[in-house]
Amino acid sequence: MSGTSTRPALMRGIGIGRGTAVGPVLRMPDPVPDPSDRPSTLAPAEEQARATEALAATAAQLRERGEAAGGTAAEVLDALAMMAEDPALAADVQHRTEDGATAEHAIHAAMTTFRELLAGMGGYLGERAGDLDDVARRAIARLQGLPAPGIPESATPFVLVARDLAPADTATLDLERVLALVTTDGGPTSHTAILAREKGITAIVGATDAADLIDGDLVLVDAENGTVERDPAQERIDLARQRTATLQAIRAASSGPGRLADGRAVPLLANIGSPESAREAVARGAEGVGLFRTEVLFLGAEKAPSVDEQAATYRDVFAQFPGQKVVVRVLDAGADKPLAFLTDQGEENPALGRRGLRALAAHEEVLRDQLTALATAAAASQAHVQVMAPMVSTAGEARYFRDLAHELGIAVAGVMVEVPSCAIMADHVAANADFMSIGTNDLTQYVFAADRLLGTVSAFQDPWHPAVLRLIEQVGRAGAEHDVPVGICGEAAADPRLALVLVGLGATSLSMSSTSIADVRAELALRTVEEAKELAALALAADSAGTARAAVADRIASWPPPVL
Repeated sequence: MSGTSTRPALMRGIGIGRGTAVGPVLRMPDPVPDPSDRPSTLAPAEEQARATEALAATAAQLRERGEAAGGTAAEVLDALAMMAEDPALAADVQHRTEDGATAEHAIHAAMTTFRELLAGMGGYLGERAGDLDDVARRAIARLQGLPAPGIPESATPFVLVARDLAPADTATLDLERVLALVTTDGGPTSHTAILAREKGITAIVGATDAADLIDGDLVLVDAENGTVERDPAQERIDLARQRTATLQAIRAASSGPGRLADGRAVPLLANIGSPESAREAVARGAEGVGLFRTEVLFLGAEKAPSVDEQAATYRDVFAQFPGQKVVVRVLDAGADKPLAFLTDQGEENPALGRRGLRALAAHEEVLRDQLTALATAAAASQAHVQVMAPMVSTAGEARYFRDLAHELGIAVAGVMVEVPSCAIMADHVAANADFMSIGTNDLTQYVFAADRLLGTVSAFQDPWHPAVLRLIEQVGRAGAEHDVPVGICGEAAADPRLALVLVGLGATSLSMSSTSIADVRAELALRTVEEAKELAALALAADSAGTARAAVADRIASWPPPVL
């Protein structure tokens, strides 16, 4: 079905991965309609019982899906289940049923209140506001005897188009049927993007014009270039399929440690957040861990877990990487991840407030306990454990963290470079750190003063921009001058061509979602250090992210094709 000529033939968004797919569109069905606010004909206690059962069943269903999906999906869906079980939500629902509301309307209204609260907070919590809609729709569907919201059924493969996907849907996509995923909303760090990246799904998020696509439209989805092409010519389809075959052949021919064509080693590490994701990283050939996020141990807790409780989890992760490097980020609380026992309440702009190392330094006992737990677990492990502090802004903060870590028994302590001041002063920071690791997600956010989780400004969240690359170059140069390793632990490292640029800018290791390792390894193996530096120079000389990306693509296209 070709549709009308007024609909755009080419739609642009943010590509996840570098895959391509061709197939007919199938749109997500409309959600369960909002319930009416008519008074209940049942007794309040009966409505309360209905609501309690529906929310409990919804939580159980979400956890069941999470256990089946595993990895990050399990963590995401468990968080959703916790939303359904929130005591404050239950109290609000009970209050509304006591006032005569039906269970359906009480849940809908209570969730709407919570949603508006989270949306007003912005950042990570603002991005999660939409997840509450999914929890509410699932509970309401159960109350009404309707199927739970989900992916449409089809006997043949299709390209799924949606406003956005709930985490429960993304986590359980049938990859035998769903060729690619296109959403009109969301940014590069939305749950849809995170889970699509982890599962290796060809996806494009934030493609606004895709709202005009209708069931049956034939589309070519090109994640590497961030485009959705409606009614593509056969020549375009053949070219895409040829490129896919070439990529698969390159992946198959690439194995072992990451290195450039001239032999320069570039360790390829994984970003993880749990023992489960650690096991997945090992299975996908990660050479270690470049970012172990420890927040999962703390989020939702009334107080920090004990040293013994933390050490048990750390030992489980470290055991997966004997003889390999594991870089642990200490607790990054504040802003989008507030903790009652650590962070300040009521900050007008928490993303610019007391977060990361700033919050830990104000409650040093929490930091000391975590470092002690890490040192204890590391002593019983064969992994080479290193720690790094988030949200470091000055050389003084770097020195404070390094000295404290050394005092508590951790030999290697570095900093995350995600605040522009840290990058600008990288020569002084490098003199006070054992290593530096660039968090490109937050660095890009702060360079452009654009919330990285806010869809309306997602166009600014592009690490290809020369403003970001110039700061990375400064860090790379400082690292080389002080003989301090410089890693990349933001998702920029997962873009194979950008990975080459980052190496050209001075990155000595790259850390990413484990599903991206094969593509990055293959791309690095085709190029030398000098070629990486040449690509980096082209990107630095550009005036925008788009022109930087195009300049690099054009230069790569001008080189002889690789010999497979």
